[in-house]
Amino acid sequence: MTLDLSKAVHYHTGQFPPAGLNYEAILQPMLEATDALARYDQMLQAMHNSEIFLAPLRGQEAVVSSRMEGTISTMDEILQLEAEFGDDDDDGAVREFRSDVLETALYRRAMTTAQRQLEQGHPLSEALIRGMHQQLLSFGRGARKSPGRYKQEQNYVGEKGSRAVSFVPVSPEQLPGGMEALFSLIEDKAMPILMRTALAHAEFEALHPFEDGNGRVGRMLITLMLWRGGAISAPHFYISRYFEDHKDDYIGGLRNVSSTGDWLNWCGFFFTAVAEQARENLEVAQDIRDCYEDMKSRFADLLASKYSVAALDYLFTRPIFSNSRFTRDAGIPAQTAGRFTRALLAEGMLETVREASGRRSAIYRFEPLMEKVRV
Repeated sequence: MTLDLSKAVHYHTGQFPPAGLNYEAILQPMLEATDALARYDQMLQAMHNSEIFLAPLRGQEAVVSSRMEGTISTMDEILQLEAEFGDDDDDGAVREFRSDVLETALYRRAMTTAQRQLEQGHPLSEALIRGMHQQLLSFGRGARKSPGRYKQEQNYVGEKGSRAVSFVPVSPEQLPGGMEALFSLIEDKAMPILMRTALAHAEFEALHPFEDGNGRVGRMLITLMLWRGGAISAPHFYISRYFEDHKDDYIGGLRNVSSTGDWLNWCGFFFTAVAEQARENLEVAQDIRDCYEDMKSRFADLLASKYSVAALDYLFTRPIFSNSRFTRDAGIPAQTAGRFTRALLAEGMLETVREASGRRSAIYRFEPLMEKVRV
């Protein structure tokens, strides 16, 4: 199929990093974003275990970021996949779940793996980015798109099914130099971390270094940069919801960087996105925390056990779960875990997703939390 390049914007060769940016023009939105992010992070640090409250946000990010690329799944689907298979049986998951669900679950897995590697002392590097990409595209349609390897042929950006190209990324021959310049900026500690992140995200998307999966990897890079740069104390800031809600402005801002060299408006948009998403994430996290505190007293009354908090923590990190994994992994004696399940079902706090059948364990859903985190 012959491509139509007549209206395409081409990569801004030789214009990164941008020279002579007027920092004063975007100082105020950058300060507002910094302040909103700091308030969000203060709440995270005040939590006794932020992972419990924010694991659902990672699921939201996976669903929304993947949806921006046309991969449609729900929180219920990806959590059911993880309840059924976890990291143990990818082939079984491939047989049973839609490819869109697999791809979204792999987003969560790739982000978790990158977080673990950075915590172990690995640098935020090209090797880490390629590893994220390899995991992201390890199953489903992406497995045919050179996972973990940079593009070998020119790629193009445009509407699916259309011959019209809207953007032509950097050529494969220029990519090594482009990636080197990108990571030099990422490591430039003299530049404020929010500015670095704004510029790096736009540049990564313009380079489009992989055959597929660039948007998702680029949005994961935002969280990892803010975390490693000290803007947040844990990698729990997710921005795709704002980008999806303002998709035309998001894509237009990225295009204008290459078409007119308008880095300032892109940075202003990015800082607004960070500020607004930080406020929204703060509200969601507070709502989840309030739900946790309410359930804590209800679990104590209903279960009357020293293991009631362990059960609650398990359900908040895995709101859809298999009964066998609950009895095995929650740190609760199996007989006690079984009693908890029966009591929570009778009280209506758990709903049955799938009845036990043969060797397959029953799967349950903790609906009080799921009601708050579906997107």
